[in-house]
Amino acid sequence: MDENNIFDKVHEVDLKKTMETSYIEYAMSVIAARALPDVRDGLKPVQRRILYAMIELNNGPDKPHRKCARIVGDTMGKYHPHGDSSIYGALVNLAQEWSTRYPLVDGHGNFGSVDGDGAAAMRYTEARLSKISMEMLSDINKNTVNFDPNFDETEKEPVVLPSRFPNLLINGTSGIAVGMATNIPPHNLNEIINAVVKIIDNNIIEDRETEIEELLQIVKGPDFPTGATILGTRGIDEAYRTGRGKIRVRAVTDIEPMANGKSRIVVTELPYLVNKARLIEKIAELVRDKKIDGITELRDESDRSGMRVCIELRRDANANVILNQLYKHTQLQDTFGVIMLALVNNEPKVLNLHQMLGYYLEHQKEVVTRRTQYDLNKAEERAHILQGLMIALDNIDEVISIIRSSSNVGVAKERLIEKFSLTDVQAQAIVDMRLRALTGLEREKLENEYKELMARIEEYKAILSDEKKLLSVIKEEIIVIRDKYGDERRTSIGFDEFDISMEDLIPNENTVIAMTKLGYIKRMTVDNFKSQHRGGKGIKGMQTIDEDFIEDLLMTTTHHYIMFFTNKGRAYRLKAYEIPESSRTARGTAIVNLLQLLPEERITAIIPLKEYKDNRFLFMATKKGIVKKTPIKEYENIRKSGIQAINLREDDDLIEVKSTNDQKDIVLVTKLGQCIRFNEKDVRPTGRTSMGVIGMNLTDDDEIVGMQLNTQGSFLLIVSENGMGKTTDIEEFTVQRRGGKGVKCYKITEKTGNVVGVKAVNKNNEIMIITTEGILIRLQIDGISTLGRITSGVRLINMDLDNDITVASIAKVRESENTSEEVIKQLELELEEENIEK
Repeated sequence: MDENNIFDKVHEVDLKKTMETSYIEYAMSVIAARALPDVRDGLKPVQRRILYAMIELNNGPDKPHRKCARIVGDTMGKYHPHGDSSIYGALVNLAQEWSTRYPLVDGHGNFGSVDGDGAAAMRYTEARLSKISMEMLSDINKNTVNFDPNFDETEKEPVVLPSRFPNLLINGTSGIAVGMATNIPPHNLNEIINAVVKIIDNNIIEDRETEIEELLQIVKGPDFPTGATILGTRGIDEAYRTGRGKIRVRAVTDIEPMANGKSRIVVTELPYLVNKARLIEKIAELVRDKKIDGITELRDESDRSGMRVCIELRRDANANVILNQLYKHTQLQDTFGVIMLALVNNEPKVLNLHQMLGYYLEHQKEVVTRRTQYDLNKAEERAHILQGLMIALDNIDEVISIIRSSSNVGVAKERLIEKFSLTDVQAQAIVDMRLRALTGLEREKLENEYKELMARIEEYKAILSDEKKLLSVIKEEIIVIRDKYGDERRTSIGFDEFDISMEDLIPNENTVIAMTKLGYIKRMTVDNFKSQHRGGKGIKGMQTIDEDFIEDLLMTTTHHYIMFFTNKGRAYRLKAYEIPESSRTARGTAIVNLLQLLPEERITAIIPLKEYKDNRFLFMATKKGIVKKTPIKEYENIRKSGIQAINLREDDDLIEVKSTNDQKDIVLVTKLGQCIRFNEKDVRPTGRTSMGVIGMNLTDDDEIVGMQLNTQGSFLLIVSENGMGKTTDIEEFTVQRRGGKGVKCYKITEKTGNVVGVKAVNKNNEIMIITTEGILIRLQIDGISTLGRITSGVRLINMDLDNDITVASIAKVRESENTSEEVIKQLELELEEENIEK
């Protein structure tokens, strides 16, 4: 071989230029034809090709499932010349309910799990198009979209699908291209379609563009298939306005008390795309490495009915603290980085919510215009043929004569065209006409069909000539899709403690807060109490668990603070809107889910508060007779983990807290039947961390069982542990100085036992008596005898004293058997009085 010929085939090139050219070509291919979705149908090329291959296979929701290997083979052989694993991976993703909000493929077989398990091999699994995916492909055979040749120019494939609903936002997508990435979260179909309808309505009715603020009121935020809770609206707002934002998503958890005094954290919903098995491994790892202390057991109890991960805690562990540690160190709280990047005319662009919906609507205008034009052409072609057939029927004898006397079909057609001025198409239809068309009935059918066609042609032309009419058609069709496939939101929008703007979105309205003896709390709208018909039997209260009842029922507004005080002398605070809203009959949420209570800590007082004013005080009483009055301003800054409200001795407990105005009388009652009444001015104000002063001088074995204000009722109800009790006029207790031993208020005998509870009441009140065995009895106050100070009272409840069963506590029942209207009027009156007083 000639040496020169070898060197003739070697070309010297600049490596830098070659690399640049090749890399740019590769980058453009990845960006435009692999990793990024089209703004019009929200699909990447592989997804679009899978759906089109399935419709070509006649693999619709009304047909049996087909082997995935067949679908993948068709997609690869006809449209997508890449590896089968990438095609099958995309197909599996379209079928997974935890990955795709509205699955476009109906899978049959093992398609993986939320634990990260992979799908079975494609030779085992089967699939078909889901019902909603038929809306993606609707009217594709009516020239609604452009078709391009496939890779070997043996087939045609659609450039984009008609996509009769905004799939890009509804199902979201993620993809990594070269130098850019997209991450669009899924949304609720109802909200997105309502936003499209809003844009159309503003255009048709008001002839104006839609502001993004209007869309933000309709589209609340992403709606993930796995549910969970989005914290705050700041990230959502930023993402929808700019196309980029960070959304913090938190798992749905519940702290459940257990029978042995321990508690457990139960996880029922996880953030989007979080692997459950890996999450459990991570928690176990944190416990093993002593980064989180207090978890004793970890179980995955998930089944077909739903997800349930149980995290059992030690008896002395603070569930809220551990939950916060889990949020910090695991994917129980995750951040979804939104990048709303999509291809617009084959160019990648970051779009805001308004732009995405705008481009989608432009696509729908083109689809419906092209479909209408196609239908118009078909209708006109048919009408043209019908005109020829009717001419032939009008001159049937002559037509028959011409056809009979012609030597062949061609000559017959020519003579018909010449005689009746027909077109070739009309003449062909006449010679093809069957003899049955000569009947009167067939003639009538042709005339009716012609009339219908002319009406449809008029309608098609009207749609094509008027953009508003075109938009009306799009609106009608998209509303049908919404009504057919729309569902409730799965992801709730929660409150972000760092997002101050959240409060502005919550209406400031009256609300009712109810809390039970066992610590379940809920918020209800006032409408809940006003929905009864006349003559009802009053409000049906919470669906409480056994041995539980409503102890506190108060009215406040959604923007008021609710202060909680515990037996350990700590104060916590929530805004009323932070308490989850429930129906009147729901049990509510355990308070341990909302407050970071310490072990053995329980709520002893709840105080609603509008603002921290100078002339208001908190008055506290402890078991050992210590009282304390502190300006309410001292409690203005309460941390999430609570603050110390009063310093207590080791053997002392905070038993009661009242909000006062420095004008009221305080009544303290002890378990040995002593009572003292003094004016609160006797107690000088002290700081938040102080211990207080002596309110009542107690003997060694005595302790305070209750503190009441003279404004809370006209009578003092006193109940003893053996079920005896009485009411005494509060005026029988004269005002004296604090620190004394008080006066006798109850005659204690062996028959009565010690005093267990005291309440200031009026005759129309009711009380609940709770025994140590969990028996409840509800009594009307006007049925209890009013007696003097030094008496034992009457039998209120029969006790089995032989088995050491005694009265555990008493409570004033706020949920009276009056009508709902009366309860609400009373609560509204109390709220009004409180505001006037303040």
